[in-house]
Amino acid sequence: MKNPKAVSSDSRTTALGTDKIRKDFPIFSQNIHGKPLVYFDNAATTQKPRAVIDALLFYYQTQNANVHRGIHYLSEIATSLYEASRVKIQRFLNARESKEIIFVRGATEGINLVAHSYGRTYLKRGDEIIISGLEHHSNIVPWQILSEQTGAVLRVIPVSDKGELLLEEYERLLSKRTKFVAVGHMSNALGTINPVKKIIQMAHHWNARVLVDGAQAVPHLPVDVQDLDCDFYVFSGHKIYGPTGIGALYGKAGLLEAMPPYQSGGDMISYVTFGKTLYNTLPYKFEAGTPHIEGVIGLGAAIDYVLGLGLDKIETYERELLAYGTKALLSLPGIKIIGTAKEKGCILSFVMDGVHPHDIATILDRQGIAIRAGHHCAMPVMERFGLPATARASLAFYNTRGEIDALIQALKHVREVFKT
Repeated sequence: MKNPKAVSSDSRTTALGTDKIRKDFPIFSQNIHGKPLVYFDNAATTQKPRAVIDALLFYYQTQNANVHRGIHYLSEIATSLYEASRVKIQRFLNARESKEIIFVRGATEGINLVAHSYGRTYLKRGDEIIISGLEHHSNIVPWQILSEQTGAVLRVIPVSDKGELLLEEYERLLSKRTKFVAVGHMSNALGTINPVKKIIQMAHHWNARVLVDGAQAVPHLPVDVQDLDCDFYVFSGHKIYGPTGIGALYGKAGLLEAMPPYQSGGDMISYVTFGKTLYNTLPYKFEAGTPHIEGVIGLGAAIDYVLGLGLDKIETYERELLAYGTKALLSLPGIKIIGTAKEKGCILSFVMDGVHPHDIATILDRQGIAIRAGHHCAMPVMERFGLPATARASLAFYNTRGEIDALIQALKHVREVFKT
């Protein structure tokens, strides 16, 4: 089977400059199984631009030192770069103060930090926590554990056949017993963009705190935490073209100051005796031990890169790409898209009659096309739609219409294989 040229030069692609952008990503210079790499697994992790790779290399070659502890030149430089990235994230999310940004290993650790530190401190037996039926396991299991430990009750917002949250059911769940709401900004399994501002307003009416899991949203949408008025917001660096093992938790300063430390050790203390330990100020109270310094610097470089392209341009281009991909997929017989929300991000989750998603992904891989197949760490979503798994093509600004055409041709090949 012939594989169409991966990079298209259609007018919409060149409007964003995708032809040029792709040259910023070294990984796209290679072939997979002798075919041009088509990477549609961006919801799992994104590829890294040269600017991020160079920032990591430059740090290790010329600036490597521990932060905050040293008074020598290299430590001062490393500390300056580390804290500069904190300010970049503050501005990126429009947080009021840089001390409201806590560096964590990723969205998962950020959620666990809040569940452990805020949840164990303030939730008690009979209190209620609300999550949604669209959540990634990382935004389900910490709240289950917290419920088991505290006696709080977990409630779930149901999901429509389109993959949208039923807000009227959410309203029925809310009451004076509701103390916490945790919801994803964008579904990793279906692409649904949830009306988080409305969800937050409804929760705050009952004086409940709200955490938003923004792991899937921040690469695609502008996020303003002050406008949303969320109490906590988390995201992962590797989803937004940065390194793995780094992410950020935003929390309102007053809440973070009232919460006990999540972990203990170096840098989260201001004074230690055997009788008493005094904790450091924000944000360091939540950053015990030597941090992922190069990850923080790389994340700052990734944010610079994305902002240089313009989130508004990225959002416009990706919406056009999603519309093109949706139409192309639906033109194929036997294909059903799972998740058809009106507000949707760059995820095409689908099934093919008579073919398991794992088989689809295996055959596509031989054509150089990387997609994801499985439950996407969202088993309750699969259960809601009566499926063991879906195939998922998740898009990014470096993808093109030509790559979607390659996907369609490869799916036609899958159908031919299973006809014989």
